[in-house]
Parts: sequence; structure tokens; C-alpha cells
Amino acid sequence: MDEGTGRTPTTARDSALGSAVARAQEGDEEAFAYAYRAVYPGLLGYLRGIVGEDAEDVASEAWLEIARDLGRFRGDGIGFRGWTATIARHRALDHLRRVRSRPRPALLEQDVLELPAAADTAGDALEALSTEQALALVMGLPREQAEAVLLRVVVGLDGPTAARVLGKRPGAVRSAAHRGLKRLARELRGTGR
Repeated sequence: MDEGTGRTPTTARDSALGSAVARAQEGDEEAFAYAYRAVYPGLLGYLRGIVGEDAEDVASEAWLEIARDLGRFRGDGIGFRGWTATIARHRALDHLRRVRSRPRPALLEQDVLELPAAADTAGDALEALSTEQALALVMGLPREQAEAVLLRVVVGLDGPTAARVLGKRPGAVRSAAHRGLKRLARELRGTGR
């Protein structure tokens, strides 16, 4: 708890986000940029857990929809996080349906598409590796637990908001997240980390 404001850091962060969203709805581009920077990293991590390497494409689709429909949003900072996570989840599920229905590219095509970027640095590689490893562990969980963990830990949603995103009861989401985190802890202990 911050002694100066009497708020927890998360509450203050979500309050600032809510204010930025309200200003963005009035056309303040800097406020929209603030909201984007506050929400995007967690949303991207959540999407990586659902769609893997296509997360940035899906996030772009989601942000187009978020920007288009921003004027319709009603709520506070945590509500905005939940609203954006719901949109991102819908785009991710759409993406997964499309991927299942189209043929896979030839191996050569896939190799060409995955050529490394020119500005690839060792630091970026290490960061991506640790993120990739963490997401791989989470994706080893049953889907219900994986999504609950991603929404609660990566996106930073509270139980009721994560439950709305998933269309489940808050207790079910808290329980799934708890079971998932316990399972991850057991796996990490088992690998000697």
C-alpha cells in the first residue's frame, strides 16, 4: 500500500489507466498511447500462450478492433484490461479456427518466413528464450488452467474480470489458476530450477 495515496500499486495503476482511457475516448492520442503501453505487454503474453508465434498478428487485429470500438467502452482501468482481453481472446479463437481450416505451408516456405531480423541481439534472444520457456510451461497445462494463469498473472486481471473474459464463475477461474500455478511449481522443482 502506498502511504501517500492509501492505494495499492495495482489500484493506482488501474486508476491511471481508467483516466487515460477516458481521455483517449475524447480523442487524446497521448492518453491512448499510455493505455496501449499499459495493456499491450500483458495482452501479448496472453496471446502468445494461446496462439504462439502468431501472437503479434492477433494482437494487431485486436488493437484495431479496440481502437475502432473505444468509444463504446464503459468502465474503469481493470474493466478496460478485461475488455481488451476479451477482444484479444475472440481474435485468438478466430485465428485458431482459420489456422485449422487452411493448409500448412511447405517447409521451405516456413523457413523463409522465419528468417531472423537484422537487428536480432543477444539480449533480445535471451529475453525471448526465457519468455518462450515460461509460456511453453504454461501451455503444458490443461487449457482451462493455462488461460486462467495467463489472464491472472500475465494480463494482471482480478478473479471476477478474468471470469467474465472466460465466461466462467470467479471461483472456477481462481481455482483453475491456483491448480495451474501449483502444477507449474511442481514442474519447476522437478526440473531442478
